[in-house]
Amino acid sequence: MKVQALIALKADFPLPVLLQAAGLARSTFFYHQARLQAPDPQEAIKAAVTEIFKKNHGRYGHRRIHIEMVKYGWTVAKKTVLKLMRSLGLVCKVRRRKRYNSYQGGQGRIAPNVLNREFEADAPNRKWVTDVTEFSVGDRKLYLSPVMDLFDRQVISYSIGMSPNLVLTNTSLRQALACLEQGQQPLVHSDQGFQYQHVSWRNLLQGAGAVQSMSRKGNCYDNAVIENFFGHLKEELFHRVRFINTDALAAALHEYIRWYNTERISTKLEGLSPVQYRAQALAA
Repeated sequence: MKVQALIALKADFPLPVLLQAAGLARSTFFYHQARLQAPDPQEAIKAAVTEIFKKNHGRYGHRRIHIEMVKYGWTVAKKTVLKLMRSLGLVCKVRRRKRYNSYQGGQGRIAPNVLNREFEADAPNRKWVTDVTEFSVGDRKLYLSPVMDLFDRQVISYSIGMSPNLVLTNTSLRQALACLEQGQQPLVHSDQGFQYQHVSWRNLLQGAGAVQSMSRKGNCYDNAVIENFFGHLKEELFHRVRFINTDALAAALHEYIRWYNTERISTKLEGLSPVQYRAQALAA
């Protein structure tokens, strides 16, 4: 700090006077001045870390940035990436974990918990999960109803609306069912919301030969994957921006889901995005 102060003042005051006042030897001053003015040996890697962080809207922590760095050919440790991010002031907000609720709940009247927390699928369109989440913008509400494939955690369809009604949920289900190939009959899991108990939802599933599954009452962990998606969505998008109206939020949701499916890498998908993982798996 002393050397930096002297560098700033030496244009206006004689250097010997400044050195005496600061109690620094001439050789010490010039040594540190040379170090400060030398090129930063980590300039390139800092630039790469910053570019990846900004490209992904500040939503990546050091682990995901490390994965991207390795893809680009960098040989660098995770701890080094973390240290560089701290020095650059690049902070990714971490989602707070919710406290566990030990209440196990009871089976639904419409369908049992067939999924039974088996959240892995060995092929596309074997297991789907869905739910509705709410956003508040001023005095208005906006609702999102996605359908996610557990094979690659890709949001294969979704609908956005001003009410969590049957039209919202049935629309996203119809869009998902339209993607099925001959012979595919997925297990479709939801909570016990009224939309999923309604005859119109059950008829859509039965018409496609799909199997209905429901979480136990009051147990969000039975649908943990879609709840986890909502958590990331709200932390990475909704809680970071103040939206002026629901139209602005809807546009941001469209863009977020596009980014989530095609670009956002996942450590559970071998460092690939859902779309990349599916394309690689189907090509194998």
